[in-house]
Amino acid sequence: MPTDWVSVLSELIPLALVITLSPLSIIPAVLILQTPQPRPTGLAFLAGWLIAIAALTAGFVELSGLIGHVGKPTATASWVRIVIAVLLIAAGLYRWARRKHATEEPKWMRRLAGTTPARGLPTGLVLGLANPKVFFMCGAAGLAVGTDHLRPAHTWLAVLWFVVVAGSSVALPVLAYAAAGDRLAPAMARLGEWMHRQHAVLLAAILIIIGILVLHKGIEHLT
Repeated sequence: MPTDWVSVLSELIPLALVITLSPLSIIPAVLILQTPQPRPTGLAFLAGWLIAIAALTAGFVELSGLIGHVGKPTATASWVRIVIAVLLIAAGLYRWARRKHATEEPKWMRRLAGTTPARGLPTGLVLGLANPKVFFMCGAAGLAVGTDHLRPAHTWLAVLWFVVVAGSSVALPVLAYAAAGDRLAPAMARLGEWMHRQHAVLLAAILIIIGILVLHKGIEHLT
């Protein structure tokens, strides 16, 4: 029996929000907008970021076809959610316990200030593919969509929905800057500084909350 369309989309939101609300998604986007050519560099970075999310998610959708032939699709998707949820909660608790151990901004983040338009797309692509949270959330979303018995058109619309939500925290500042220009520069700088200061607390809270939501969904589908 086909899974309810709205239910599928709602299941993808918590997974997408892990990427959307992660400081490691937002801070690079803000830093890219402080480069010498912020508009073209930001748009190129956004394109690379969205391509990375889309490629990972689509890859796991295809992988789910192999899983579907050897097991029970619904149970498989539910257990994937539960495992991801436990990992998220554990990572959140670890981050919270170490929230007072502030660390320096990584060198790769400082290098973003020198990114050029030509390097914007590959930079967004590499950062998306190399980010563990992006990889695991795209994996969970792809397997969930691929094992939910959707029509092919609905499957890829669900992937598009996930990409849009997951990439929104990068898309919004980049597109806003492209429209408003230098008027947003001071606000972007302040946001970057605040996100860096609150990085550990924000990340811990996001991981724990989203982990609980994903865990609830996984258990609900098993019962």
